[in-house]
Amino acid sequence: MASNYSDGVVHHSRQELTSDDKKYAAVHLNETDETRKNAIAEIKCWIEKCDDLRVRIGKNDRVSYLKRIFNLYTGDFLILRFLRVCKFNLEKTKIRIQNYYKQRFRLPEWYMNKNPFQPELQELLDLGIVLPLRKPDNHGRLVVITYGTRHDPKKHKISDIAKIAVMATEIATKNYTAASVYGCSIFIDVANPTVRHALQMRPQIIMNLVHAWQSSYPMRIQSINIINATEYIDIILRIFRSFMIEKMKNRLHVYSQRAMQNCFKDIPTNILPVEFGGTGGTLQELAGNYEINGMKRTY
Repeated sequence: MASNYSDGVVHHSRQELTSDDKKYAAVHLNETDETRKNAIAEIKCWIEKCDDLRVRIGKNDRVSYLKRIFNLYTGDFLILRFLRVCKFNLEKTKIRIQNYYKQRFRLPEWYMNKNPFQPELQELLDLGIVLPLRKPDNHGRLVVITYGTRHDPKKHKISDIAKIAVMATEIATKNYTAASVYGCSIFIDVANPTVRHALQMRPQIIMNLVHAWQSSYPMRIQSINIINATEYIDIILRIFRSFMIEKMKNRLHVYSQRAMQNCFKDIPTNILPVEFGGTGGTLQELAGNYEINGMKRTY
């Protein structure tokens, strides 16, 4: 069964943008009907010809890996996600696609074998470790709540948490196509950290996370909010910032438990979980409605 989830990006259902979405995309992303059609065609042509995507993973596996790459790119929407992140700059789009597949190759433990029914992933899903909210915020952005310290670092791997985050983002984007236009806001709850949690966040792990956010993954990260932060977290945050470009540093916001009153100001109360002062259901209910690769999870 694991092979069914081994490598792929979720296939996206076709959803049309509203007229307001299209206006936003034209102004902020340089996207029009003409630029979209021409840019997708050019990226497809480049993919067919580009030797840089031909990552060697062994003499006998090279061809099958290439087939997987091209299978992932058969739908226009995945290419369009990369184009929107890069505001339809073709050269930046090519670099981001290359970065994405290089990272997938270097970190198979993050991106491959995404069978949600593996026991180690089931445990993390039951914890609600990564939860996209049901509706966007006031700016149209997808909202994702992540728990950085809820797991048990003695038994749960960072690579499995990263894998859950990839699956959650793919499913949320499938259900809300406009996220590729407006991007997403991430809220990382780091309440009650332990030394073991801190030791898991090695500089190499942090570097890979930051590289995914700002240079690889086809999603516009509009804000990263660290909530329930303690002074203990400051050391890790300094390492995060050391790998960030200036634009990403400006999008990183840190809130202590006493300063969280303005943290969720852009999120309507009716979609915010009860635990954070909203009326959008409990975190347990959100986790219970989790959907992976089109299959409903019930608890």
